[in-house]
Amino acid sequence: MPLRGCLRATLALIFALPLCAQQPAAWTDPSPHRVQFVTVDENVRLEVLDWGGSGRPLVFVPGLGNTAHVFDDFAPKFTARYHVYGVTRRGFGASSAPAAGYGADRLGDDVLAVLEALKLDRPVLAGHSLGGEELSSIGSRHPDRVSGLIYLDAGYSYAFDNGKGMTVEAQQEMAKHPPPSGPSRSAADRATFGAFQAWFLRTMGIAIPEAETREMYRPGDDGGVGFPRSPVHVSPDILAGFKKYTDIPAPVLAIYAVPKAQAPWLKDADPNVRSAYQEFMDKTDALTEKQVKEFENGVPGAKVVRIANANHYVFLSNEADVLREMNAFLATLK
Repeated sequence: MPLRGCLRATLALIFALPLCAQQPAAWTDPSPHRVQFVTVDENVRLEVLDWGGSGRPLVFVPGLGNTAHVFDDFAPKFTARYHVYGVTRRGFGASSAPAAGYGADRLGDDVLAVLEALKLDRPVLAGHSLGGEELSSIGSRHPDRVSGLIYLDAGYSYAFDNGKGMTVEAQQEMAKHPPPSGPSRSAADRATFGAFQAWFLRTMGIAIPEAETREMYRPGDDGGVGFPRSPVHVSPDILAGFKKYTDIPAPVLAIYAVPKAQAPWLKDADPNVRSAYQEFMDKTDALTEKQVKEFENGVPGAKVVRIANANHYVFLSNEADVLREMNAFLATLK
């Protein structure tokens, strides 16, 4: 075959290749943050997200099992008035996962080390769920280092425990009679991180940012959702490292989701399962209300807000309510 004919045949073969042979574009986090790592202890670095903004620093701390990416959609809504950050605690996501160092005050010291490294002057700390532990550790030991504390369904016994509210002992008693198991994740639900995100929304009623699911779980060999990134020892070590805090003098906003909303998956569940789950939730709500009242009485000057029929991820399920309460509180701080 003449050279010109070979060239034509080669080009025809190249352009005849199906488009699916091309490599798909790598997924990128759409949230407008900058990622940096801050050394907080020997051989321990924490991932810190910086959404930018100007004004007083506002630092978000996630709950147990989550990373700072859980705030990817929520945090940018404050950048018009505040410089907004998020800290992923040790043991999770891209932060270091050492063998030790998961006690309450050590985790609080990690956040303090981030504040020092970034030279943040008296920021406001906002913690979700277990993040209330770091807030109370810092607020009770170093109230001069912060301007205010915001508990996002985070003011439970790991954050405030005077022995009268929702104590660890009461929680352990509840654990003896757990609710029925929720819906399991099918292979299709774990096939992609987008499908996994859709499963959260369909069953739990909350839209977890896709970046967060990617930080919580490793990708599987097939590109789907694999095993959790966090080592198995981390969560038990954190639970074993609780400390009782009773003196929280900094200005405080405590938002509670009580009574909590029923998960969407229960609408189609067996009536017996629905009934058993509701019984468990009624007991939990009663304990939560007891904790709320003790927090109100035990933290003088705290503004305590109840949001009814909200999810534990109250900043996702009731974003407008939380934005309103946070902005009103932030505006009062000196």
